[in-house]
Amino acid sequence: MADQYAYSGDDKRPTEIPAIRWEEPPEGPVLVLLDQTRLPAEEVELVCTDASALVEAIRSLAVRGAPLLGIAGAYGVALAAVRGFDVDEAAASLASARPTAVNLAVGVRRAQAAHEAALAEGGDIRQAAAAALAAARQLHREDAEASARMAEHGLVLLDELLPGGGHRILTHCNTGSLVSGGEGTAFAVALAAHRAGRLRRLWVDETRPLLQGARLTAYEAARSGMAYTLLTDNAAGSLFAAGEVDAVLIGADRITADGSVANKVGSYPLAVLARYHHVPFIVVAPVTTVDPDTPDGASIEVEQRAGHEVTEFVAPQVPVTGAEAGGGIPVAPLGTQAYNPAFDVTPPELVTAIVTEEGAVSPVTAEALAEVCARSRRAAAG
Repeated sequence: MADQYAYSGDDKRPTEIPAIRWEEPPEGPVLVLLDQTRLPAEEVELVCTDASALVEAIRSLAVRGAPLLGIAGAYGVALAAVRGFDVDEAAASLASARPTAVNLAVGVRRAQAAHEAALAEGGDIRQAAAAALAAARQLHREDAEASARMAEHGLVLLDELLPGGGHRILTHCNTGSLVSGGEGTAFAVALAAHRAGRLRRLWVDETRPLLQGARLTAYEAARSGMAYTLLTDNAAGSLFAAGEVDAVLIGADRITADGSVANKVGSYPLAVLARYHHVPFIVVAPVTTVDPDTPDGASIEVEQRAGHEVTEFVAPQVPVTGAEAGGGIPVAPLGTQAYNPAFDVTPPELVTAIVTEEGAVSPVTAEALAEVCARSRRAAAG
């Protein structure tokens, strides 16, 4: 069934709308998403009634961010199970909706495994669906807890690297509550510094071509009362040169076994700048983002997105005269080809530390990452 939209209200905006939630109205269970393509102009919720609607929401970036994609994938499997659709078919389509973000497949597999286990143990279809939903809810809770622990570990690391407070942090893309079951990854660390009175300035890259920094991170920073400044991506170099950046904090969509980090395109140039200017470059991500089955950065499948995201400009909720529905304002000649990778890959030697809920890894090595993953498995088991 096609997605339905529900407007959150007229001029009265709620203090907080969850990025994702499961609801059970009389007409049947649904997954409700805060449509991130409509921010910051308006807060609109998108109601998904089946997995195919969720797949479209994932591909259109209505829901995005590695940890949240994992949660959405798990709920999507549960939605298919509860509504009586083919669970394996739904799982396959969800897991492949965005290839680079490993959390999506992890979340899908977790709910699918719970569903299969319930059936294997003699449960009926209803019990198997309940098991899938319980697995999704558990993953949601775990991510919120991981977010809080990452914020703690990240703030400790910042204070070790930059004693005295007054941190001026540069971030890229969006890593707050819009991508998480909690308060986020890298943004959660900056938010912890803000609450502790140790954040002097959050520098926000606009994040071309879809402006996740301008539209989403600035939105979250403003709502949190943080001191922040927006800059174009290509202004970061001059900011480093002026000595105005104390640390770079970013998230990750996939971390390989050797510590290579795939993140929103534009992250790798920041790592190069940080290394040249002797500024810490810190990645904040849950252990679920570490993919031990992908050996190195060259093995990552980098998602290539449509060229029109580069050759057209679409402002949220701004009608464009003469444009097709969903189209934008052309900013390049008709027929221009565009190179539009969604992510780039930063090698481990440029990463100062990777902060997870299990602590910080520094220096970043395959052995250290493997130990963190093993520690996480031991904690989950017991």
